[in-house]
Amino acid sequence: MNIFIQGALLVLGFTLLIKGAGFFVDGASKIADKFGISQIVIGLTIVAFGTSAPEAAISISSAVKGNTGIAIGNIVGSNIMNILLILGVTSCITILHVKKNTVNFEIPFVIFITAVLVFTGWNRGELDWRSGLILWGFFLLFFIYLVKTAKDGNQEEETGGESNCKKRSMMKLIFITLTGMAGIIFGSDITVDSATKLAEIFGMSDRLIGLTIVAFGTSLPELITSITAGIRGNADIAIGNIVGSNIFNILFILGTTSLIKTVPYEQKFIFDGIIALAAAVLLFLGVIRKKQLGRKTGVVMLLWYAGYFVYLVLG
Repeated sequence: MNIFIQGALLVLGFTLLIKGAGFFVDGASKIADKFGISQIVIGLTIVAFGTSAPEAAISISSAVKGNTGIAIGNIVGSNIMNILLILGVTSCITILHVKKNTVNFEIPFVIFITAVLVFTGWNRGELDWRSGLILWGFFLLFFIYLVKTAKDGNQEEETGGESNCKKRSMMKLIFITLTGMAGIIFGSDITVDSATKLAEIFGMSDRLIGLTIVAFGTSLPELITSITAGIRGNADIAIGNIVGSNIFNILFILGTTSLIKTVPYEQKFIFDGIIALAAAVLLFLGVIRKKQLGRKTGVVMLLWYAGYFVYLVLG
């Protein structure tokens, strides 16, 4: 009976996280729009944070509670799942064309920061405040690059939501934003507690729970966004959503988590980190020649993830 209760609580936690992130992004971006903040800045800050809010809430909450296996596993597992499973499924549905900047800089940057994470875990066995400062430094540099690229490219801003924004009162937008934040906070707390208790019931490690169940739950927003974008022909969103999420996960979330509390990096996570690194390299090799992610590479990605999942379960 306890299994069903904890399972129901886990689903409730994920629901609060995903819905909360949606409300937070909607409310905060509309508030920023009312103050005349550009859509580019809103997209690079508020929306980027909102889509990765579940991972952030879970990792920080887990680290504070001492569940370091979930804190690290959630991020590494999400990054592996984002590329191998989500992009694998999406590219099998439709061919994804990739921008030149994404191929030349952003994907290689994912490879670089993943290598930094693996090396740090391998060499030091933990992520402390010094690691946090390094990761945050890279995050700020990447953010500056994004703003500069957006301005230089004269990207068109979306205006479809302006009328809705004007119709909504400031108080209503604040209420929506605070409701979303509350959903994220309470959802992360419920998710961590239920996932930990399920791990104890089934004799599973925090690492396995973080790399599979929690990683999948927190990657649902990216999964839904990428598949929907791919079907609608918005390949930039599908690819950019995943690449941006992986960068944000490592630099902002693990950077912030390690600044708050030192997080032990178990030796077993080194292999998982190498898989995340290999996944990023596979993505790069899949798009470097034709600037697109096709079905053949998508199938390879799904087979890689299937093999990795079997290893986790049997290991």
